[in-house]
Amino acid sequence: MTLSFGDYEIDLKRRELRRAKRPVHVEPQVFDLLVYLVRNRNRVVSKDDLIASVWDGRTVSDSTFASRINAARKAIGDSGVDQKLIRTVPRKGFRFVAVANEQSNPG
Repeated sequence: MTLSFGDYEIDLKRRELRRAKRPVHVEPQVFDLLVYLVRNRNRVVSKDDLIASVWDGRTVSDSTFASRINAARKAIGDSGVDQKLIRTVPRKGFRFVAVANEQSNPG
């Protein structure tokens, strides 16, 4: 399964983020965070949702959480100021707002 948006692709089988067919290095938690946000792009995702999914419910400091959100934004060419792709919804959570497609990988 591949998730694509703009010139980015997330290859779930290979656990790889690519931009213009070139790999973009991301930490495993950042990769999982991006996947969760893109797969749930039709709704606002709460911080609790992300912690349950990405960190398996473990306690996560606010600074660690914020750094992973910032790293996810940076990996896909976004920022907390621009919020072109990952939008913060104050006191509610986050939403992936770009148009994304899902394709099955051949083979």
